[in-house]
Amino acid sequence: MVAGNWKMNKNLQEGVALATELKNMVTNPACKVVIGTPFIHLATVAELLKGTPIEVAAENCADKEKGAFTGEVSAEMVRSTGATYCILGHSERRAYYHETAAILKDKVELALQNGLKPIFCIGEVKEEREANRQNEVVKAQLEGSLFHLSAEDFGKITLAYEPVWAIGTGLTATPQQAEEMHAYIRSLVAERYGKQVADDTTILYGGSCNEKNAAELFANEDVDGGLIGGASLIAEKFCAIIAAR
Repeated sequence: MVAGNWKMNKNLQEGVALATELKNMVTNPACKVVIGTPFIHLATVAELLKGTPIEVAAENCADKEKGAFTGEVSAEMVRSTGATYCILGHSERRAYYHETAAILKDKVELALQNGLKPIFCIGEVKEEREANRQNEVVKAQLEGSLFHLSAEDFGKITLAYEPVWAIGTGLTATPQQAEEMHAYIRSLVAERYGKQVADDTTILYGGSCNEKNAAELFANEDVDGGLIGGASLIAEKFCAIIAAR
């Protein structure tokens, strides 16, 4: 899978223009392609891309089912737009909006209940990597929000490893660092759910993955694709990353 995360970029008209470009360019990809758009784009872009190889993700959803939560967008609302995926646990949501493992556990459950497939982000910050605590951090994130799920429900999850120190900084984990962590994540899934579920789990790399380094990162055995930030905002760059997969 190659998934784009537009973050808080592109107004509605610009987003529709980018989605239209991608619709015309991504006609027969060799992997699954998903674009994550801001909430206001979802219904329009999902309709535009209906019947194409490109699926649409929300960048978040609420941890409540419905009710007096002004400004929130529920998983049911997301699904009603035609979106099929939901990005959860992104490091920016964890850092800026204080999303805890417990909050993310609720979001994952609501997304699954409403037929959405979570793209669940995990990863360590710079200080944790420097202290050689990255494995401990990632294990706690998986156990805190996902490992209570049945094997069937876990099978609907896509994982995205994002070393937080490599997001928007121009730094990128080396292919060896990415492979080491992805292999470790797969081993944790195997311990919890067995080898078959682990082998079937898609683990994406996120963290300054672009059209120049994608092929080298994707060549690793346990790197199954990428969660792409800035490069997903330019159709030609995003398509070059898709081609690298």
